[in-house]
Amino acid sequence: MYNKKDLVQKKKGKSLFRLIVDKTHLWLGLASGLIVIIISLTGCLFVFQKEINDVYYRKSLYVTPESKAVLPLSKLQQAAQAALGPEKPVFYITTYPAPDKAWEFMSYKGNDTALTYFGTVEHYESVLINPYTGAVTGYIDYKHNFFSIVKYLHWSLLLNTAYGQPIVGWSTFIFVILLITGLIMWWPKKWNKTTREQSFKIKWKASFKRVNYDLHNVLGFYSLLIALVIALTGMVWAFKWFQATVYVAASGTTQAPVVPVTESKPIESTDNEANPLDVAYAKSKTILVDAQRIAVYPTTAPTGVNRITGYYGKEVYYGTDELQFDRYNGALLGRRNDSHKNRGEKLIDMNYDIHVGAIGGLPGKIIAFIVSLICTSLPITGFYVWWNKKKKAKKPAKQEVNVAYK
Repeated sequence: MYNKKDLVQKKKGKSLFRLIVDKTHLWLGLASGLIVIIISLTGCLFVFQKEINDVYYRKSLYVTPESKAVLPLSKLQQAAQAALGPEKPVFYITTYPAPDKAWEFMSYKGNDTALTYFGTVEHYESVLINPYTGAVTGYIDYKHNFFSIVKYLHWSLLLNTAYGQPIVGWSTFIFVILLITGLIMWWPKKWNKTTREQSFKIKWKASFKRVNYDLHNVLGFYSLLIALVIALTGMVWAFKWFQATVYVAASGTTQAPVVPVTESKPIESTDNEANPLDVAYAKSKTILVDAQRIAVYPTTAPTGVNRITGYYGKEVYYGTDELQFDRYNGALLGRRNDSHKNRGEKLIDMNYDIHVGAIGGLPGKIIAFIVSLICTSLPITGFYVWWNKKKKAKKPAKQEVNVAYK
């Protein structure tokens, strides 16, 4: 039998702090490993969802450019509504200055009382419309789209957000702790040629056990900073307190941003034949002249406003300018540019684009993909390291018992 002193000596003189770090890393890793694998793998799959969807739905998403002007937005909305049916009202429209893009008209209805993703999303559909003719070019059922399912598996394990998001959030929090404790465990006691090779290189010609250890140890180190960024941006959505912390740290103030509230004023019908939404959209194009895509949120509320947002990147969602128009006459009621926002707001707006790597363009997405793939492997390689140590620790004990009884 080993006494406590023997066990401590077997740890090669590790300090109490290091023993705590080792145990924390081990048990938190074992407890959260499966969920970390799911989150990381789905994040890895989702990175290139736009590129893959663009290829898969290409015939629906693109049209042949024509020399004539596009039809009024209200006419295209009517065509889309007819295709969707009256029970699925259009709530979101994406238009493109690019002459070869179909315009997308989306309808969504949720159910917050359901348990799973398929219950919380009653319908989530889009109709693609040729802006020159009003003809339907395609239909997308986002509820059952592969990448939508991947997204919600990543977001809440296909559960209602109220139930699944805390599980994902706290698992991500644990993963942050694992990254930090892993760095402490990785850090060599002495920096020399041998330790540098062990810490920074994978010995591919070594035994499988050693290669597995290097895959966990070395790849974990190389992916650390990006993995931390991905994990922390995920926590921004999971926890309001963390989002507030990020906002305060970036903006330097605890006060929430002041966003002007505007309302439409109901008026009596007039002889003006111009549709208010068409008027608003025409005005928005003269303001958002450099936008790569323009999103329209038509309102149905009596005092609601038609919101129109300009996105200046082909894929990113930050750096937007938002306009608000009266729903009855198309008058411009409010404007909030990206330049009006403080640093905290801008950072929160960038959160999604940072999380998926889109903020760095294609190279950024490739990096996010590779790091997410490495993060998927870490619980697996880590478990195998622990399993081998566990088997190795049992063998001497078994031999000692046999000797004692001879």
